[in-house]
Amino acid sequence: MDRQTTLAFVLIFIIITAWLFMNTPEAPPPDQKKPVPAKTETAKQEAPKVVTATTAETADLGKHFGKFTGSPEIITIENDLAVIEFSSKGGKLNKVFLKKYDNWSAGKNVKDTSVYGKNVQLINTYRGGAFDVFFVTTDGKKINTGDLKFNSTLNKSYYRLSGGDSLSFTYYYKSGDSAFIKKNFTYFGDKYDSKFDLELVNFGKIISNNAYDLVWDSGIRFVEANSADEATYSNASVHYGDEQVIIDAPASGEKIESDFNGRVDWLTIRNKYFAAILVPQNPDKIEGAFVKGNAHHYKDGGIKEFYSGRFKLPFREQEYLKTSFFVYVGPVSYDILKNYPGDLTQIVDFGSFFGLKSIVRPIAEYVLLPLFEFLHSLILNYGLVIIVFSLIIKVLLNPLTKKSMDSMRKMQVLTPQITEIKEKFKDDPAKMNKETMKLYSTYGINPMGGCLPLILQMPIFVALWGVFQTAIELRQQPFIWWITDLSRPDVLFHLPFKIPLFGVDQVSGLALLMGITTFVQQKMSIKDPQQMAMVYVMPIMLTILFMSFPSGLNLYYFLFNVLSIGQQYYLNHYAKPLELQPVKGPKKTGFMQRMMEAAEQKAKDQQKAKRK
Repeated sequence: MDRQTTLAFVLIFIIITAWLFMNTPEAPPPDQKKPVPAKTETAKQEAPKVVTATTAETADLGKHFGKFTGSPEIITIENDLAVIEFSSKGGKLNKVFLKKYDNWSAGKNVKDTSVYGKNVQLINTYRGGAFDVFFVTTDGKKINTGDLKFNSTLNKSYYRLSGGDSLSFTYYYKSGDSAFIKKNFTYFGDKYDSKFDLELVNFGKIISNNAYDLVWDSGIRFVEANSADEATYSNASVHYGDEQVIIDAPASGEKIESDFNGRVDWLTIRNKYFAAILVPQNPDKIEGAFVKGNAHHYKDGGIKEFYSGRFKLPFREQEYLKTSFFVYVGPVSYDILKNYPGDLTQIVDFGSFFGLKSIVRPIAEYVLLPLFEFLHSLILNYGLVIIVFSLIIKVLLNPLTKKSMDSMRKMQVLTPQITEIKEKFKDDPAKMNKETMKLYSTYGINPMGGCLPLILQMPIFVALWGVFQTAIELRQQPFIWWITDLSRPDVLFHLPFKIPLFGVDQVSGLALLMGITTFVQQKMSIKDPQQMAMVYVMPIMLTILFMSFPSGLNLYYFLFNVLSIGQQYYLNHYAKPLELQPVKGPKKTGFMQRMMEAAEQKAKDQQKAKRK
């Protein structure tokens, strides 16, 4: 959670708590040749001419390997969901374009002039390789297969898959007469996932140190307009010791490195909405993993985080070794990831606050998100979904809200008597508090009654925050008028400066509406002249904080406020007036009263001790 979001929660919590206590006593498709339909294809294992090492080429990489020369050959595989490019340099992923997701700058004058144009591309090719193999040879050379030229069993440069189609193929490198590195890939017509097998043949006398690494150095690209916001939700993680361990680079730019020894079930690198996930099919044979990352700051205020990860694999001088992986490169969508084994849904971040993750996540995962998805199955526009969603949540929370409002109404009925007590005992605060608590006890009122229901709503509040902040379903989804993307702020205009402390330099229409409705609600519920400052302070603070939040989130809170205003109006004008009656029988001593009595007794004991 970033500094601004944390500040939001802290201030909201402080403001709400202070307000309540003040009412108590003082205490696109490729532009290539026409696609060739491909039904379930398995590439023929007859390859083009094999490139082997020569003496001139091996000067840098030792006697077993030759340095890459020439230009890489690109092979493109397109399915229903993505366009995947492979390069002969390293025999690895070069680019992955997701056809259902556009860049934030789609349709504008963008730098990316590739034939895939507006689609999100996830691979940081310039930073390193995906599926590279790293090891040290017996002649002391450090080998990264990203430096080698691989041959492919494919005989075309473009393949089109759809539906139930699949395509299996191999990139391989030959060293000497009989040693091979084979990278076997299988892609499907309608999936983001693929299969990857790494084979080492006759490498028993080539690899030293009894170990090699499978490396994902390319990380994953940042693809959103607000890189600082995207960095907040970017990280790497491993499933280690039956739990997800998150590695999050500090904003200072300092590098973070984490080493894991033993079984690792999966490794993932993600940005806000997309991820690359590597899952070993036999995790018991994994000796561990290593992850590193750092944040990079740019002059325009942007931030990007870069991560890389590797699996540590054992090698016992085998003549044949095969390691298999499941690979996913696509959206961080709970709906998609729940269909895979291995608890991959843990990658979906629903947020947390003050250690509430164990409470917040189940609420988001099993109540709010299913409800949200159900409503979208009936209503296509996500803005309308949020409106209906707000109404349903308001109804569900009504018992808690009503309890809080009823408690506040009772407190208001006693306001004249409380004012009288304050005036009578203004020179004796301890006596004033004692008499006030006695008054509450007489009428059976719990001064915390207005606060506790709202505190109980905090986990739901945080869960809603997480769902609307990170739900990929809202990404680039328009609503009406100026609200063109529910996952981003609905900016009306930019300020020529940043507001101190908050760092906000934009004005959001929905944030303004949310602030106005908060003001109206406060004006309707707060009657004590001494508390009128809260009527103005709280809406202003919340408005500034919410200026940089997604418009979907602000739309929800604006509508929630409108419904609360309607409820408050009804109570103020149509609800039956409260007539408090003294409680009959023995009066219960409340927690606050017991604390005051204990403090009073302690003060008396201290006075007695002084006299002695």
